[in-house]
Amino acid sequence: MTIVSSKQDPEALTFVIVSEHAAPPSRVWQIWVDPRQLERWWGPPTWPATFEEHDVVVGGGSSYYMTGPEGEKARGWWRFVSVEEPRLIEFDDGFADDSGQPNPQMPTIRGRVDLEETGAGTRMTVTSTFATAEQMQQLLEMGMVEGRPRRWARSTTSSPGPDPGQPPGASSPRSAWAACSAATAWAMKASAALLSTPRSVRTPLPFSSSSRASRRCSVPM
Repeated sequence: MTIVSSKQDPEALTFVIVSEHAAPPSRVWQIWVDPRQLERWWGPPTWPATFEEHDVVVGGGSSYYMTGPEGEKARGWWRFVSVEEPRLIEFDDGFADDSGQPNPQMPTIRGRVDLEETGAGTRMTVTSTFATAEQMQQLLEMGMVEGRPRRWARSTTSSPGPDPGQPPGASSPRSAWAACSAATAWAMKASAALLSTPRSVRTPLPFSSSSRASRRCSVPM
């Protein structure tokens, strides 16, 4: 796994992570559409995710919660607007209230996942688009930059190890080092999920989908 770039663009209101994985797009696709694999890397390391619903079709959605160190829960939802197996998933990503319903007082992000086949495997581009600069800064300060990337590594190794430690400065999403190191850890975590769970022992909860089922960072200051 190699991080090609991790970039915040305040003008375009986007945060983009590009990574390369030694697996074909059809395999990388599974870490998005299989909820059991998705749970291995989605969310901060101390807030593991549990997906209760995960219907990866246009018009379908997901309902999930993340459990904190003291047992507290933070809920979220997705709504899928475009699904083209095995190369594209686009969805709205928002916060939910205690009942699992979308919270209109919190911002919604447009997420897009592009999978491109390469000679060595797959290039994955994950783009988060924000409605306003204020929303972008709010969510980065809440830990979006550090959260997802740090859980990616364990997704593609056959022998998953402990979560990567937090490097110096990773708690500050305004820092270029924070964004770079967090993006690296996220990509590594997702990469590890690709190979860590043998198909013969997976026990996914009920869900449906359209599927049968060295680091280089460029982060502007």
